Amino acid sequence: MGGVEYFVGNTKLAEDLGVAFDDSKIAPFTAQGKTPVLLATKKEVLGFVMIGDEIKAESKQAVADLHKLGIKVVMLTGDDERVAKHMASLVGIDDIVAHVLPADKLAKIKELQSQGKIVAMAGDGVNDAPALAQADVGIAMGTGTDVAIESAGITLLHGDISKLVKAIKLSKMTMRGIKQNLFWAFIYNIVGIPLAAGVFYPIFGSLLSPVFAGLAMAFSSVSVVSNSLRIKAKKL
Repeated sequence: MGGVEYFVGNTKLAEDLGVAFDDSKIAPFTAQGKTPVLLATKKEVLGFVMIGDEIKAESKQAVADLHKLGIKVVMLTGDDERVAKHMASLVGIDDIVAHVLPADKLAKIKELQSQGKIVAMAGDGVNDAPALAQADVGIAMGTGTDVAIESAGITLLHGDISKLVKAIKLSKMTMRGIKQNLFWAFIYNIVGIPLAAGVFYPIFGSLLSPVFAGLAMAFSSVSVVSNSLRIKAKKL
């Protein structure tokens, strides 16, 4: 407009433009969890508006449930650090990393993985896509962008964060069931195959009848399927 170039962004924008800005003007608002959005030219900051995020009712309980599962929760956000700390305190998040760009989120995921940690990343925006793809488990919100959903391995319907805890519990029960099924399958085969082959005949003088071998194989399959179906009866 009139040959003047205008910029809209956070407080880092003023720093990048080299424009002086009195941070004390927004400090009372950021301490309340509100995010500043500045309007500036290359010469001065013209004004700002404050935007507040509303905490979902289920978020605090979801974080508490994750802690019960022994999971550390870290918030990666492009917001002001004071805003991030305030929001984290409301829901009980362990650690925050503020003022991050998409590349910074990706770098943080890689840093945690380099420390030997298994990382699950939850996000819903375009800027979350690289981190979702890099994480060991990418979790997208069903209400998020298409690129985030495509980058993630799991999508939570309706953007309900409480379903994240249920997804983790379900995955743990599934893996436990798989390990149990493999254990019993190996036991059946370790005992059954040598018995059917007559390995124990010189010692015990007995062979496994084909009829009983068939029944044992059928029982093995039934036990594996039954053990798997137990998950349906579990309360998440």
